[in-house]
Amino acid sequence: MFEITVQAHFSSGHYLRNYHGKCENPHGHNYRVLVTLIGEELDEAGMLLDFKLLKHVLRPTVEYLDHQMINDLEPFTTINPSAENLARYFYQQTASQLGHLEQGRVRIKDCTIFETDTSFARYYE
Repeated sequence: MFEITVQAHFSSGHYLRNYHGKCENPHGHNYRVLVTLIGEELDEAGMLLDFKLLKHVLRPTVEYLDHQMINDLEPFTTINPSAENLARYFYQQTASQLGHLEQGRVRIKDCTIFETDTSFARYYE
């Protein structure tokens, strides 16, 4: 089995609903997202997937969230924009894009979202 990981960054604001504490107030983070893909077969070039292509797959999701108040964006108008839900969102968006590109040869393993240098959430299925 092979796996590759790419990293992306974005800065956004959010606040947590149904939470009592500092994070119920609007605040921001410099997020770091790591997406890991897995697969058993390499392509003709000896790669699971070109890192550049995976970064391209992530770009629309990163750009959608970057410098925005996440609570104002779908699906986060109703889903709390916690690190856990952001990790699942990136996972689902990436999985959808990969399905169109690689016909199942490569699949997403997990997605990790860092809110700070020491705090992160991970989503996988």
